[in-house]
Parts: sequence; structure tokens; C-alpha cells
Amino acid sequence: MHIHILGICGTFMGGLALIARELGHQVSGSDENIYPPMSNQLQQQGISLIEGYHADNLKPKPDLVIIGNALSRGNEEVEAVLNKNLAYISGAQWLSEQVLQKKWVLAVAGTHGKTTTTSMLSWILECQGFQPGFLIGGIPLNFEVSARLGKSDFFVIEADEYDCAFFDKRSKFVHYRPRTLVLNNLEYDHADIFPDLAAIQRQFHHLLRIVPSDGLIIAPENNKNIKAVLQMGCWTPISYTGINQKSEWEARLLKTDGTSFEIIFRGQSQGIVQWRLIGDHNVYNALSAIVSARHIGILPDDAITALGKFKNVKRRMEVIANINGVMIYDDFAHHPTAIKTTLAGLRQQVGDKKIIAIVEPRSNTMRLGIHHQTLAESLQEADIAIIYQPETLDWDLLALINYNPQIKICVTLEDIISYVMSEISPDSHWVLMSNGSFGGIYQRLQDELHYLKTIK
Repeated sequence: MHIHILGICGTFMGGLALIARELGHQVSGSDENIYPPMSNQLQQQGISLIEGYHADNLKPKPDLVIIGNALSRGNEEVEAVLNKNLAYISGAQWLSEQVLQKKWVLAVAGTHGKTTTTSMLSWILECQGFQPGFLIGGIPLNFEVSARLGKSDFFVIEADEYDCAFFDKRSKFVHYRPRTLVLNNLEYDHADIFPDLAAIQRQFHHLLRIVPSDGLIIAPENNKNIKAVLQMGCWTPISYTGINQKSEWEARLLKTDGTSFEIIFRGQSQGIVQWRLIGDHNVYNALSAIVSARHIGILPDDAITALGKFKNVKRRMEVIANINGVMIYDDFAHHPTAIKTTLAGLRQQVGDKKIIAIVEPRSNTMRLGIHHQTLAESLQEADIAIIYQPETLDWDLLALINYNPQIKICVTLEDIISYVMSEISPDSHWVLMSNGSFGGIYQRLQDELHYLKTIK
């Protein structure tokens, strides 16, 4: 079967493409923005990519078109699909029907940490010989692919609350039918499709309704927004988790930067995680993954051993360069809370060394200015915080300076590069925070640092 995917370079749709290819289908796809790492991953698997959305992309006629949620009516290729009466489906529904129905699905939901927790859980299962299938919204460094069909009855999936397609406005995760469900956290996000937090909570409750009574839900002890969802009705056992607090499952920090912590289950030590990841958010992600793995019979001690070998995910505080004493990180920041916890973890690790945070507010929520005050406050741990304001941004970033005077607004990439280069100091840490390509600034900063090294 020839499957054509609209929006193929999105992390979810790209993962579907890999799985469809593994199932033996001919796969092609189109997207407005074709850039690494997803484009490289797809091309290496022999998947044909077309830049731009055009009616001619549907020649020769595909047997099925999978349409991503970034596409809407008025798009030339979408209109051609409808006018030609081609068979079409959302990615979430296709995955449910073709892959998930006969699997034990372990799903990770929440505003933050989905990609990392899903990667951790997949790695734990892999280390125990389960060879799970997975679909992850990023590329885990332990696997180097974001999705695969797997060779067992277990499938680990990042359960996104975003909608399915222009013709199916339910959250994608309602198609997944998880038996093991992680609810990491819950905040207001996706302001382009959800009017308020209550609307998101309703979608999360739809998810709770399909978890079987012999399944398991893993949830934080102290998250009031998740507690409110559970109070709407829950028919599944719950394992509660927490950091440095009395919970059924507790992560007790041994180092404040999160690089060492003890796992406690009902007051009994299960072992100590020692790894390279930093921050309370990653400690919590690890705890959720350990509890999830135990639900399918993996002992905490074995999960802990696996996490000691976990390499993280591309673009999650990934060190991309160390030049002239400057460490450069690529971080897939999409929400103020994620920015705050990431910088807090780095500060705990590097002490009083200079941190420069460079932020592109690219996610739909940040582009709309919904969290402008919390965005400013999330950057407090940085010595210098630079925020990019392109002409296309929908609000004036100058208001952020009222909440955090360390913020500098730049309207061009050239201004950012010039300012950052003027602030070079030994043993400094530059954190590039964006969920997009950021205009190629990653390589441009490295080139500037190499040039500086040359002329010295």
C-alpha cells in the first residue's frame, strides 16, 4: 500500500512514517519545513520527502493519506485530497487500528516530560529484553530512531493531548487505549486549541475513562490539576509518586542537581539512580518510568540499572559544542515551566558560572503570549536571558522586562549572535531553547566561536 503523509516531519507523523515503512508500506510525505533531525531519519529509511503542500504531491495517487493536525481546510493538498475523494485518516486513528489494538500500551501523558519519560521507559524495557515498540516525540540517543514496531506485545507511546486532525478535534491519546498510564503533570498549554485549563482536564478525563480496571495509573501526589481530573471519576488503581515527600513511590534526592537519588517504595529502598541527567523534572520522569516498568513485571533494581545507561533525547539539554570554554546546549523548550526546571537543574550543577539562556518563543502557547509573566520569571536562574522577537510574533516582548530586568529582546538573529559573542567568558554555558530550527543559530554560534579561536 502507498501511504502519503501530510505534515511528515512533525515528530509524531515522522514516527508514524517509520512504523508504516516497517510494516511494508511504500511511504511518502510532504511538509512545509523539512529539517533535521527528523528529515535525516526519514530519508535514511528510504522515505520520499516533498517540500511544500501541492495537489501534484498526490501523483501518483496514494492508497491512503494520513493528515496531520497542523493541516487545515484551505491547504492546497488537503483540498485536493477531498476533491479527489481519496481515502484519508488521522495519524492517531491509523496507529490505533493498525498497531495498538492488540498491544499492551504504556502511555505517558502530561504537559511536560512526555518525550523523556517515554524514552526512559522504552530503554528500560529494551534492557530487559522485551524489544518494545515505541513512538516518541523526539529521537532517544539510546535508539537513534523515534519510532519502531517492536517485537513484543508491549508498545510505549508519548500520549499527546493535542488534537488529531481538522476532522477529529479529540486529543490524540483517546485513540491509544493504554493499560499503563503515566500522568506526569498538568498545566495550561496549547492555547491555540484549548480555551482554558478545564478544557484540557476534560480531555484527560476522557483518557482516564478508557484505562481498564486491571490497569494502572501513575500520578504525582501533589499536582492539584491532576487530582481534579481524578476526582471526576477513576476506575483504575493509582500509584502516587513524589520527590522528597511521603508517597507510595518516592525519589529521595542525594544530590541537589538530580544526578543521584534513591528510589523508595512503601518506605523500603529499591536502589540508587546515578546518571548524567540533571534537574528535579528528570528525577520525576525516572520515577514514573520505574513505576510503569514494575507494572509489567520489571523489578525496580533492574530499571535503575537501565537508567544508569540512559543517554537522554536529542534536543533535551543536549551538549552540541564545547568551544573556547563555552558549553552550548540545545534544549527543546516549549513552555515556561520546562524552561524554569531546566535552568534550575543547570544552576545546581554549574554553581556560579555564567549561564546565558537564548529563547525562541515558538510554541503556539508562547507565541500567543499566554504565559508572558511566567516566561519572564522562568529565566531567573540565567545570568543573561535573550529572547528572540521576529516580526511574526503576535505580542510585544518588552513587557517581560517588567518582570525580569535581566532579559534582553533581540529582533534579528544577527543581534543575538553579536550580543552573545560580546559576553564570552571562560566556563560559561549557553542554552539555546526552541522547539524549532531557530533559524540555524546553533551552527552559526559554533562557527563564530571557531573563528574566534582561529584568530587568537
